[in-house]
Amino acid sequence: MAGLMGKAMAQPATGVELAGVKYTPGASVGDSALKLNGAGVRYRFVVQVYTAGLYLATQADTPEAVLAAPGPKRLHVVMLRDIDAGELGRLFTRGMQENAAKEDFSKSIPGTLRMADIFSAKKRLTKGESFSVDYAPGVGTQVLVNGKPTGEPITEPEFFRALMGIWLGPNPADSGLKQALLGRAAMSNNPRQR
Repeated sequence: MAGLMGKAMAQPATGVELAGVKYTPGASVGDSALKLNGAGVRYRFVVQVYTAGLYLATQADTPEAVLAAPGPKRLHVVMLRDIDAGELGRLFTRGMQENAAKEDFSKSIPGTLRMADIFSAKKRLTKGESFSVDYAPGVGTQVLVNGKPTGEPITEPEFFRALMGIWLGPNPADSGLKQALLGRAAMSNNPRQR
């Protein structure tokens, strides 16, 4: 077990490949260099849905540490199957509601509506397509689809916190993916038991 955990911690420094998707050891948001904190595969039952990688300026192994980490942050998602973008937007909204305090979620509603518009306009995300959520203090949250910005940043800070709750909150979409993003679990392609 110790060897497995050591491997999980060592992989982000060199990057990782999951389900054929390569996550580089670093990324940049604005002028800030970020490091891969962790990456994993989102499963729905035993079906691989997407991969996700979390980039931060400093290593963080708890959701609180991720949100408190100074500087920009990036969550990068690559689809492993085709999905209706509207359905994905609805799942994200539900995930935000389930993981945020009612008051915090209500403050994030303008950003949530903007995100819903972004995914509604896209209609469908196909296998291999990607989106990123970049957060920069003082600027806000920028959603990029296939590397291209989708309008102005969403300025409400509560939006980014609520959005990250989908993956890092108390009721995450996939608990194994949560552990992988936090660098606590081996980054693998093996389905997790439900």
